[in-house]
Amino acid sequence: MRLTQDILRETKAAAPVLAAASDEIKNAALRSIAESLLREKEAILAANRQDVEAAREALGPVMIDRLTLTDARVEAMARGVLDVVELPDPVGRVLRHTERPNGLMIERVSVPLGVIAMIYESRPNVTSDAAALALKSGNAMVLRGGKESYLSNAAIVHAIHSGLNAVGLPKALVGLIEDRTRASARELMEAEGLIDLLIPRGSAGLIRSCVENAKVPCIQTGTGICHIYADATADIGQALDIIENAKCSRPSVCNAAEVLLVHQKIAPMLLPRLHKRLREEREAKGLPPVELRLDARAAEIIPGTPAGEMDFDTEFLDYILAVGVVDGVEQAIAHIARHSTGHSEAILTRDDAAAAAFTQRVDSAAVYVNASTRFTDGGEFGLGCEMGISTQKLHARGPMGLEELTTYKYVVRGAGQVR
Repeated sequence: MRLTQDILRETKAAAPVLAAASDEIKNAALRSIAESLLREKEAILAANRQDVEAAREALGPVMIDRLTLTDARVEAMARGVLDVVELPDPVGRVLRHTERPNGLMIERVSVPLGVIAMIYESRPNVTSDAAALALKSGNAMVLRGGKESYLSNAAIVHAIHSGLNAVGLPKALVGLIEDRTRASARELMEAEGLIDLLIPRGSAGLIRSCVENAKVPCIQTGTGICHIYADATADIGQALDIIENAKCSRPSVCNAAEVLLVHQKIAPMLLPRLHKRLREEREAKGLPPVELRLDARAAEIIPGTPAGEMDFDTEFLDYILAVGVVDGVEQAIAHIARHSTGHSEAILTRDDAAAAAFTQRVDSAAVYVNASTRFTDGGEFGLGCEMGISTQKLHARGPMGLEELTTYKYVVRGAGQVR
């Protein structure tokens, strides 16, 4: 096993090669990586099968799905890399140009951050997504996945290294941490001088640990207690479609809805149909039903599990939905302010005033009107794949694409001026 510090030093040493690379070279590397992922697909799937089999006793069905790769998912990984090729190069853009009275020409120019490290869990496709975005934005990448997905990640990184070597770039530009113990995560958090940005992507516990302990700059990402508020004027049929999509299309991801708030006027009509849709109809189709955890007002209308003290503050990542009844948009906004993690919230309404109040006053990274929270995603936002969803406000917010992986420096041109 290679030492974490050795991997970090190699990646740091390789970073300037990529920072100076042209867009043509970076795109050639990405195309080569996409080809390599497809060429090595069987090896990647074989490694993933070992990970899945080893994890079955420890992980539930939803998280096993999150870990599992298929032919289609590997092919989607390769397409995701190619999607990044089509995006404009974020490096070298002149963000501001100023000519001073003394003749100095001052430009603010976008540049790579340098070395980005990511600590993440379960989802092996994150490995190729993160590497592609880092390479396109001129950054070297250090990846530390969860132990449950190590073999999958190692096979994917092997394919990435093959793609880099084919175009003459050093494989050290994408490093995979081999130490699977918590010690390696702590080393990344404390790697001052070797890491320019740390991105944790996974459970609330992982993110909290990084934010509280990191000595390197850290982006807070991912934890998603996402809300949907069905206003009095919501179209009930449309609302049911949106709620089921937001909760059930992939409950293990951070943009899945965890809380539904319903206006008291529409609750007697909406909630019985919701119960039928998410429980009876899904069971009849052989799909997992959604457990509804109800506040006192919702429990007067439909059967379900009484909501516990923490149910409106929990990211379930499962087929569970906390449901509450509110008096109106003001109470919904106040509830979200108390319980949200700042990820994604939606209002379902035909009232323009209610929509305006919601979008102006709900302080989250993404705020929707009549659409599912599941769209909070780099690909869906036209950013290619994503590095993660930032729920903080400084530097980056929402899906982190290429621009969020750059910083800037000032380039000043003169003709002998002195101060």
